[in-house]
Amino acid sequence: MTEGSNPRVGILMGSDSDWPKIRQAADALSEFGVPYEVRVMSAHRTPHVVADYAATAIRRGLKVIIAAAGGAAHLAGVVAAHTTLPVIGLPVPTPDLGGLDSLLSTVQMPGDVPVASMAVGMGGPRNAGLFAVQILATADERLQAKLAEFKLSLATKIAAKDAELQQRLQTP
Repeated sequence: MTEGSNPRVGILMGSDSDWPKIRQAADALSEFGVPYEVRVMSAHRTPHVVADYAATAIRRGLKVIIAAAGGAAHLAGVVAAHTTLPVIGLPVPTPDLGGLDSLLSTVQMPGDVPVASMAVGMGGPRNAGLFAVQILATADERLQAKLAEFKLSLATKIAAKDAELQQRLQTP
């Protein structure tokens, strides 16, 4: 959890072994100064804990929940069933199917139980954190300004990479 503040984002994972795979979500939140908490709970092994966490999230000040799980990745859906907060599903790569199982379990939600689903691996964890920031920014002008600066820095970074590439291509 970030220091000194009440968490605004909850990051849940089905297993502590998922943390190295999803830590970039927390890093993105930290980059924008968004306080968060991290918990391990399982939709299948501790369903009552998940239900209680989700049902009390608003009262505890959370605004968004990121739920990461692998395999039969039902954590995001169970969380979404017990809260009105936005839930971001983060499918975790698995050794057996490379995370396709996690992705399908996360993205194939039934009607009336929305979960925003991120990519497996690659940019998925960072995008989950950034998407949570974007959700929070709808009601926070400070975060809106930080996101605008961030987007500008991305454009500047890409322009610099393009200029560097063009220079390399012109050098025999």
